[in-house]
Amino acid sequence: MKAMLDVLGFLAAASTYAQVLQQFKERALKRAELADSEDMKVQENAVIALLNLSITDINKWSIANADAIESLIHVLHTGSSEAKENSTATLFSLYVIKDDKMKIGRSGAIINLVDLLGNRTPRGKKDAATALFNLSILHENKVRIVQAGAVKFLVELMDPADGMIDKAVVVLSNLVTIHEGRAAIGQEGGIPVLVEVVELGSTRGKENAAAAVLQLCTNSSRFCNMVLQEEAVPPLVALSQSGTPRAREKAQGLLSYLRNQRHGNSGRG
Repeated sequence: MKAMLDVLGFLAAASTYAQVLQQFKERALKRAELADSEDMKVQENAVIALLNLSITDINKWSIANADAIESLIHVLHTGSSEAKENSTATLFSLYVIKDDKMKIGRSGAIINLVDLLGNRTPRGKKDAATALFNLSILHENKVRIVQAGAVKFLVELMDPADGMIDKAVVVLSNLVTIHEGRAAIGQEGGIPVLVEVVELGSTRGKENAAAAVLQLCTNSSRFCNMVLQEEAVPPLVALSQSGTPRAREKAQGLLSYLRNQRHGNSGRG
């Protein structure tokens, strides 16, 4: 309750986004002495205020245009666990501008988002996965995300107990489009779990997993053999008949590719 009153008090003292941003920059994000507990509390409340404001579309653009991105990135580097989680949630709420995706990717914040993905609360992991997905839409960020070690955590989050399979798979389906992403997925044991999602996942999960497996197979004969070893053909056949239009397309394309590979290998034999 006290935290709620603190936030309401912050918003009452700064009733417009411009005032919130000004106080956010001047009071909460001074580059020095952030270890002071009072400053950290102000920082946490300021981020919550921005998160609440960012829910409204008109405020998203205003906050972004007021250069709050740099301040939110600063929180990712220096803030408390709670502030980092709220900063992540605010950032993915603001991912409407290509330049912002570029700015965040080049700031070094991806490392902090991957840290949230691997070591924080369930809510922090979900927000971090969403943020990484939005960032991975921009090609130049894909390598950064892979290099920061995200694939290991994404594969781990495909455990049904975490309840994050769909979020993890959709990020992997973006990262698999680059060589570094495919290599990391193979190295971190991602192929068996992707095949499992093709068979047992949700409608959305099956669709994205099939797309990822197709990318893996068509770019590497070694990965193709690993997919076959996981007995992927029966679930692919089922998906090709009963999945969404995109899922059927990916499954049919993959089955056709696997058949051609087998025939090619037989011919060489």
